Amino acid sequence: MITYQLVIEGSYFSSASFDKADFTPESLICVDQSGIIDRVISVSENDYQTVKQAAIDNDILKKVPSGSYLLPGFTDLHIHAPQWPQAGLALDKPLNEWLNTYTFPLEAKFKDLNYAKKFYQSLIKELLANGTTTGLFFGSVDTNANLVLAKICAKLGQRAFIGKVAMDNHDQTPDYYRDETSQAALSETESFITQLQKLQQETGADLTPVITPRFVPSCTDETLQGLGDLAQKYNLPIQSHCSESIWEDQYAIDRFNLRDAEVLAKFGLLTDKAVMAHGTQLSDSDLELFEQKQTAIAHCPISNAYFGNSVMRVQAAQQHHVKVGLGTDISGGFSPSIYRNMQQAIMSSQMLQDSGQANTRLSASNAFYLATVGGAKALHIKSGQIKAGFKADLQIVQDQYFELSSNQASEIFERLVYHTNKENIKQVYVAGKLVHNNQGENNGK
Repeated sequence: MITYQLVIEGSYFSSASFDKADFTPESLICVDQSGIIDRVISVSENDYQTVKQAAIDNDILKKVPSGSYLLPGFTDLHIHAPQWPQAGLALDKPLNEWLNTYTFPLEAKFKDLNYAKKFYQSLIKELLANGTTTGLFFGSVDTNANLVLAKICAKLGQRAFIGKVAMDNHDQTPDYYRDETSQAALSETESFITQLQKLQQETGADLTPVITPRFVPSCTDETLQGLGDLAQKYNLPIQSHCSESIWEDQYAIDRFNLRDAEVLAKFGLLTDKAVMAHGTQLSDSDLELFEQKQTAIAHCPISNAYFGNSVMRVQAAQQHHVKVGLGTDISGGFSPSIYRNMQQAIMSSQMLQDSGQANTRLSASNAFYLATVGGAKALHIKSGQIKAGFKADLQIVQDQYFELSSNQASEIFERLVYHTNKENIKQVYVAGKLVHNNQGENNGK
């Protein structure tokens, strides 16, 4: 008999498809020593009581309380880690002013590693407390600060994909915060890759380096090409922004006589391991290119309401078989909660529908899929679902209106999507390890 590290008894919700979230009543979720769900045993199966008793005897049974439910952990596909101190600040300003007056000066402060440690510690704790088990992070220009972020993720148990930001175009970046040359941008990126890989081997933490051109305007041609070459050399994920705004789209056309997506493809930066943020201005031909390259989109609905000049067409991306997940875009988005972004994704899609674009509306099931399965597929990790063979990335969530409202599964699910806040997230597990506990000193047992 397999020795488990954890057995959770409870009812759960998990996406069956883009349009459907399944509810499964009382089950045992059995997590093996490597953090993978080995079995999900329904109460009707013959060995349910035997496995449960063995878990009790070994003090590894966790019972989900009545009125609470097990959900997969969330993947956040777009986080600017050094922007956490300004979340919610100056969102009424134009993008250019927001970047140059607030954002770039803030990111430059992270050269101070004590400053970096303080805020990265706060950010990672906050993300875990909000049910985010995997994060895709833009770091800063500074390699050492990015390694501080990685060490904190390792210590606190966050699965992290982290990129050293490359930005060397002197026309579009401030003199106090940039890579001075293309050679510096590329050598520092490669240095970060090798150091993070070494840290991953030393700690055993789930850390992955990511090739990260800030976006097309901030990089020279030489840097864009060099980053594409590094992604191929090391077989790494890539992250950037694509068609986030009318200005960004037009910039690519003016400089290259190509659309933003075409520029990224030209330099080898649209791959099946690439995640491009926002995409509010993506055309049908862009989506066809994304489909061809198997590139994913990080949909950031809160941020897009401020800076995107439009609503990202999730349903159109789905029809093109383009992978889509959710991102908070700290701090273009003010909230570290994927729940809050699920809600905004649904609301924004209704506005798109009301503007006359047919078949654009999203449901709670659609948004939940993006938060779980969509994000995991974008990063090629077997997570986001509660089923055998998947990583035990889990959250135990309290339905705060359990005693007042309907107990029909479909209505419980919608309440969880629309009403869950940080206080309702009682425990969070990454690969079967408890990384956040909001249940008091008894550790939830």
